[in-house]
Order: sequence, then C-alpha cells, then structure tokens
Amino acid sequence: MSTINTASQNQLDTILKKLGVDNEKTEKSNGKDTLGQKDFLTLMTTQLQNQDPFAPMENAEFIAQMAQFSTVTGITEISETLKSMTDQMGQFRIATAANLLGSSVLVPGNTARIDSDGEIHGLLDLPSASANTNLLFLDEAGEILHSQELGSQPAGLVGFAWKDIPDEIKQKHPKIRVDAFADMGGGMESLTPSVFADVMAAAVSTTENAVMLDVEDYGQVRADQVMKFRK
Repeated sequence: MSTINTASQNQLDTILKKLGVDNEKTEKSNGKDTLGQKDFLTLMTTQLQNQDPFAPMENAEFIAQMAQFSTVTGITEISETLKSMTDQMGQFRIATAANLLGSSVLVPGNTARIDSDGEIHGLLDLPSASANTNLLFLDEAGEILHSQELGSQPAGLVGFAWKDIPDEIKQKHPKIRVDAFADMGGGMESLTPSVFADVMAAAVSTTENAVMLDVEDYGQVRADQVMKFRK
C-alpha cells in the first residue's frame, strides 16, 4: 500500500472510531481491506438512527466527519489519477520516439549532410538586420563546394537550402561544413547556423525523463529541445 493510501486509511480509522465502529471487525465481516464511500454512508446512517436521543451528535461534528471522509476519498482519487497520468505520459513518450525515426531535426551547428531529397537545409538566426548575408559550403578538406549570397535580410530566422548539389557529391554522402557570414553594421562577421540532421535512433530515457534522439554527427539530443522537425 502506498504512503498516501496508508495515510488515508489511518484518517478513515480515526473517523470510524469517532463513530464507534470497530474497523477491523468491519473488514473481516465484509471480507474487504478497505471501506468504501457506500460503506461509510451506511455506517453513518446507522449511527444517526441509533444515537442517544438525549445526547445527539452535534451538527458541527457531523459536518466535520463528512468533510474528513471527503478529504480521504479525494486524496485516494488524486493518487490514482496521478498514476494514470504517469502511465499515459510514458506511453506518449514511446509513441513520440517511434514517430521520430526517419525524421531530421534542426540542431545548432555547421556540420551538414545531404538529405534523402539530395539537398541541405538550415536556418540562420540574425540578431539584427543584415545588409549582406553569405553562405559557404565546404568539404572536409576546407575546399569550397558552393557559395550563396542571400543579400540583405531582416532580423530573425532566415532559411537557406542548397538544392542543386552535383551527383558526384551526393554519391559520397560527405560531411559538409556550412559557414555563415552577415554584415549587421560592423562589417562581415561569422555566425553559427542551424542545420537539419537525421535522427538515427530514438529512445525513452528514464534518467533524463525525456525522449532522447541519436542525431547523426551530433550525438544525443533531447527531443523537447529541438526547434523544428522535417520528414
């Protein structure tokens, strides 16, 4: 029996003693371990019918006992509801983990790979408006494979994509470094982009109490910290 249920039973025993009822005998006669609301009301009605007419139960005492029983019942119901919610959250996390397999997630970093559509997608987060915004796509040796000029851009999120990737690059499925630069009034400065990376595996972590994603090139990432998903 849980701590909450034990405390609830102790409160119930106290109430029954005030009613002059031996709970142990009641349990044995009923063949049950707990006293339900219907049983309590039956006992309360019986006590009222058989009380001393010269010393009847005070209204305040009667109301207090009913309030105490309502509290005990409420605590038990809350405990059962919380357990049900915990079970449902666990099932939801498992379903979420399974659904994320085969997706790509947006992660901060400049290491990108070509997706299943033969493209590279990402975002820049500009803290202020940029008069000029450029991107460079480089191989692991530092050789420039492609460049893009995005021109002037407002502050905020700016999407980018490299779609016309040559077939000889696609076939290698290499790591590609994405360097971003923006002129926000003080000359061209480097920015860290965010890129979409493939989810290789997903699992529910009991230690982190969250869905953990194994993201290609980036390792373990919490699902609730991911800004955006793509299928």
